[in-house]
Amino acid sequence: MKKKILAIDDSKAIRFLLQTVLGKEHQVVTAPDGCTAMYWLSKRNMPDLIICDPQLPDMKDWELIDELSSSILYRSIPLMVISSLDKNETKLKCDKFGIADYFMKPFNPVILMESINRTTGNRTTWGSHSTSLS
Repeated sequence: MKKKILAIDDSKAIRFLLQTVLGKEHQVVTAPDGCTAMYWLSKRNMPDLIICDPQLPDMKDWELIDELSSSILYRSIPLMVISSLDKNETKLKCDKFGIADYFMKPFNPVILMESINRTTGNRTTWGSHSTSLS
């Protein structure tokens, strides 16, 4: 069974890239903002991994990541960050929140996929199942 990934980024291009690249081996659900992501999670959807931009249009920087990493319901889900913020700040915040891995924009999708497969313990499968919440 494919691992489910929730990818949260306000950039339509990044969401499309993540769906396209990751959708070959994973079930990918994308959200354009924190409220949409939290609504999807509130419907008892539990992803195997969450990829999140710390800068979302409807929240303060790092707010959603703070919420997810401190939540009893969601803190066991591995988090990855894709950020355009300062690299040193991103590293410090990722260490603080126990982020599995982080990438600076622009990022290499192949290296991201390798990190995701390590984090989720995924083996390569074929086919594509992607969903968009936007």
